Amino acid sequence: MNFEVKRSLKLLNNKGTIVYPTDTIWGIGCDATCEAAVEKVFQLKKRNESKSLILLVSDVEMLKNYVAIPSSVERSLYTFIKPTTVIYSNPTNIAKNCIAKDNTIAIRIVKDSFCQELLKQFKKPIVSTSANVSGSSTPKSFSEIQNDILEGADYVVNLPNHSSSEIPSSIIKVTRDGTIETIRV
Repeated sequence: MNFEVKRSLKLLNNKGTIVYPTDTIWGIGCDATCEAAVEKVFQLKKRNESKSLILLVSDVEMLKNYVAIPSSVERSLYTFIKPTTVIYSNPTNIAKNCIAKDNTIAIRIVKDSFCQELLKQFKKPIVSTSANVSGSSTPKSFSEIQNDILEGADYVVNLPNHSSSEIPSSIIKVTRDGTIETIRV
């Protein structure tokens, strides 16, 4: 796994795209602070930039560099058992093409060992969008990823048997007044 982290870091640091396992499904990723890298993800997915992306971070401390977290929400972040993506308002230090038109961003703190190590060493958020062409079925395993995606990415992490949950994350939204709204269980 160390080689895969090092190889992924090299690509991420050079505006590259990777196909990698997450705590949910296989994703396409890049440096979430680099507009040129994010643009490559949209092109690879053949996806309109008006559709927002999910970002992954390693922990609450990394998250605080990109969004303001109400204290009531911060306490909840430590209690999630299932992978949970949280939509926050007014992100900072993120590539503009990652941010939704309503000035929100979806971010998940990952627990997956590969992602954790990659994020800790990269020290910045990584884009995580399903490893499929927009409109196609979401792959539930590495073997279901389309060749267009595998051939179009700058690097495919060589962990094809890496286990993930195959289930998308729960999604909640932090409203402007700090309350939590459930979007997807």
